Amino acid sequence: MFRRPEVRTVPRVLTALTCAVAVGLLSACATAPAVAPHENVDTPRGAVLEVTPVEDLTAAEVTDRLRTADIDPGEVQHGVTAYRVVYATVDADGEPTTASQLVAFPQNDESDLTVVSWLHGTTVYRGDAASVNADSTDRAAALLFASAGRAVSAPDYLGLGEGTGTHPYGHPGATVSVSLDALRAARELAGRYERTFDEEVQVSGFSQGGPATMMLGRALQEGVDPSFELGGLAPIAGPFDLSRFEGDAADDRIVMASLYLAYFVTAWDRLYDLYDTPREAFREPYAAKVEGLFDGDHRSQEIAGALPPTSEALFTSEFLDQVRHPSGTLRQKLRALDTTCDWQPEVPVHLFHAAGDKDVAFEHARYCGRRLAAHGAEQRLTDIGDTDHNGTVRAALPQVVRAFA
Repeated sequence: MFRRPEVRTVPRVLTALTCAVAVGLLSACATAPAVAPHENVDTPRGAVLEVTPVEDLTAAEVTDRLRTADIDPGEVQHGVTAYRVVYATVDADGEPTTASQLVAFPQNDESDLTVVSWLHGTTVYRGDAASVNADSTDRAAALLFASAGRAVSAPDYLGLGEGTGTHPYGHPGATVSVSLDALRAARELAGRYERTFDEEVQVSGFSQGGPATMMLGRALQEGVDPSFELGGLAPIAGPFDLSRFEGDAADDRIVMASLYLAYFVTAWDRLYDLYDTPREAFREPYAAKVEGLFDGDHRSQEIAGALPPTSEALFTSEFLDQVRHPSGTLRQKLRALDTTCDWQPEVPVHLFHAAGDKDVAFEHARYCGRRLAAHGAEQRLTDIGDTDHNGTVRAALPQVVRAFA
């Protein structure tokens, strides 16, 4: 889920955006003028408010970027033009707000494009989102899908990227609404360049984005927007049994358990009032500062350095017992994220995970597969092998491209 600092150093190489217009290509200088910040409650959800060009790459340049990110570039066919898009959406309470996303298009002659919704993993720092961080794995994922001929909508989620407020980590309704509105905004942007989306949306996501993939897929299949249909599902390394995942974090059975659990607890307290004061959940001296660390403006290294490495040292024993044996509101809210695979998709579901993942256990993929099978769904699971959590997504992405093709 949580993307740890990488050992390698990835250079920030941004190709200069040009104004050259070629047949079949999107001109990076043809962006529509920015719209004022979202102040009108009557602004339609998914309306494009601001567009900023961020990438204009040849196929060779995309290949280089993917190699730098340790992603196999064998599926690259086209150059890519990409934009940071701020759009209108709603927050976890249904109130108007704004969010940002990365939208990417292939530089080809196709006017009608299949769109991929790419849903990212756990991110604590807003500046690590795909629309603002050129070096992120999520930016690389979008480049890969677009270079293979797809349009890509990669939402930053609420409170990340250039979105306002804090991220409502794990809120089912907000996850679906911000991702659906991102698709609407991406479609509007495509129309400005006389390109359209076909009805089918292929959905894939990593870690936190795994359950998000299943939730958005279900909403699309149920007709939440008649102009979109579900075209494919490929979740990667998702914590599909969230109760088990948080219990494992409480028992320090996963890597960086204290950081995962602290992010979850502080976000859900904002959403659902899990405790009256931080001292009910956190030990001193951390109780006074832990909530402020998860404001979206602190990098993961800062947070990890400010917290103890174990949940046992960070949380009170009484609160850890509540996480291990949830009841009341906590149990009710967890159930929504324990059941994201409890339905029958009308398209095949291709799960990807790695037996070597120490952040999210491989059993979560088996759990999802069992739940899907029990509902009569066509599903398969590919074991990426002996690699870590972040290695899983880099290895799986080219396989997802091929599965969607």
